[in-house]
Amino acid sequence: MIAETFIGLIVNNWPVVLCVAFTACLINNRFNRGLNKYPGPFLASITDWWRFWIVYRRRPEVEHIKLHAKHGDVVRLGPNDLSFADPQALKTIYGLNKGFTKSEFYPVQQSVANGHRLPSLFSSTSETFHAQLRRCVNSAFSMSTLVQYEPFVDSTTELFLSQTEKIYAQTGDVCNFSRWLQFYAFDVIGEMTYSKRHGFVEENRDIDGIVQYLGKLFDYVAPIGQIPWLDLFFLKNPLYLMASQYGLIDSTFPVAKFAKARMAERYPSADKAKSTSVLPETEPKAALPSQPDLLSKFMQAKEARPEFMNDTLVTTMAVSMAFAGSETTAISLSSVFYFLLKNPPCLAALYRELDSRDKEGFFKGENGIVTWSESQELPYLDACIKESFRLHPAPGLPIERVVPKEGAEIAGHFILGGTIVGCNAWVVHRRPEIFGEDVEIFRPERWLVGGGVAGQGVSEVQPDANVDSEEKRIKEMGATLLHFGMGARTCIGKNISLLEIYKVVPSLLRGFEISLEDPSKEWTLCNSWFVRQLNFKTKFRRRQSVKSS
Repeated sequence: MIAETFIGLIVNNWPVVLCVAFTACLINNRFNRGLNKYPGPFLASITDWWRFWIVYRRRPEVEHIKLHAKHGDVVRLGPNDLSFADPQALKTIYGLNKGFTKSEFYPVQQSVANGHRLPSLFSSTSETFHAQLRRCVNSAFSMSTLVQYEPFVDSTTELFLSQTEKIYAQTGDVCNFSRWLQFYAFDVIGEMTYSKRHGFVEENRDIDGIVQYLGKLFDYVAPIGQIPWLDLFFLKNPLYLMASQYGLIDSTFPVAKFAKARMAERYPSADKAKSTSVLPETEPKAALPSQPDLLSKFMQAKEARPEFMNDTLVTTMAVSMAFAGSETTAISLSSVFYFLLKNPPCLAALYRELDSRDKEGFFKGENGIVTWSESQELPYLDACIKESFRLHPAPGLPIERVVPKEGAEIAGHFILGGTIVGCNAWVVHRRPEIFGEDVEIFRPERWLVGGGVAGQGVSEVQPDANVDSEEKRIKEMGATLLHFGMGARTCIGKNISLLEIYKVVPSLLRGFEISLEDPSKEWTLCNSWFVRQLNFKTKFRRRQSVKSS
């Protein structure tokens, strides 16, 4: 009788009941895990929809910089989310064996093939899975292995230089440089992974709409990742995935289709009809490339550890290379060139470095391509690249981790277990006590011994500086960079990206004079997890290389 009366009251007064429940939920969010003591926007403390809106507007990094400038080193960005700006937090949040795991933001980014999710090194929240998969493929990404991949980079770079000459330098046409660099990055990773380019540079177009699709995917991932359960209503909808598994619709990402096609060419199945995996179990029937590529190394890992590594994981690794190997590399390349073009003294200093080495006969590479080993002996080039990483890091959102259940002390604050914490590279890279007071200025000299004092141009480097203290200062700056992440979950493709960047930047500058179409205009930035550049338009003119006399 009492139960019936209670139910009747709820039914008859449902609007009031809903309001009470909603208010109770907001109050619970506000005081969740004692996070109410940390400053931040009031709306952020009661609902994740604040985060969703800020990210949806495409410039959340600007908002985060302002919030930390106003509130200090710890800012509350959600009912269960804290952002840290103190560089001391990096070692705790991202350090080895600290027990912090990735948040549910990352599975939103998982690729889909034939209705199946493809958890990857980047998107998996399981530390056990990540550790096993990384052990399988780690050797393929070591710095010592880079020399094996350099011929692939050289092949695409030679084509890239030739096409730049033909399409832009000879015609005088304006180049959408950020898009052109993304074409380059996609083709490099395609050749490095499958020994076959996608065809972006050859045809100067978005093959199969992959670039456009990837842009739309990140536009989706960034805001939806702030409220991850929304993904279950859209791209990871169980009914949608089930329909794909039965062939009623095709949910396979375009990049996954390309990867599967390349695998089928290399390793045709003997019995496709009996296979139940995302890709058929394979037996090598086609000749392997003379130069080992990443796909061959992934297949070697499968042969070495068949109890864990299967065709699905091989596909996952191949697909991941397109995501990690194109977007972030293209963003980084665009940043380097943009800041150089916006700072003519820095560009002139880099040209002087390249020309002086050219006169010495230093460059031995064919067709104007700088080798990896040569690039490592160009200190001002290194400084320009690192300064670009600092001023425009590719990731534009906090790199989220979940505090272990026992809780942890982070930069002097004890945070309860289950709290989502993270640092935004755009905030941390602007810490004056680490990088100097002129943190908003592009100044490569800060990365050189004797360049700690603000100035304009390479001439400001002090030759009588204390070498030990300067090297310590530079090492501390490098240890604070979050461009490729940090700790055990550092981007596994970091070395490959660096190989591309350190080769193509000097190679392109040796061959061409590059100028902005309109030096008075700024580019447009779009932060969809990775901060893409739009309206970066340039012109090219052939440059005569300075040879040794």
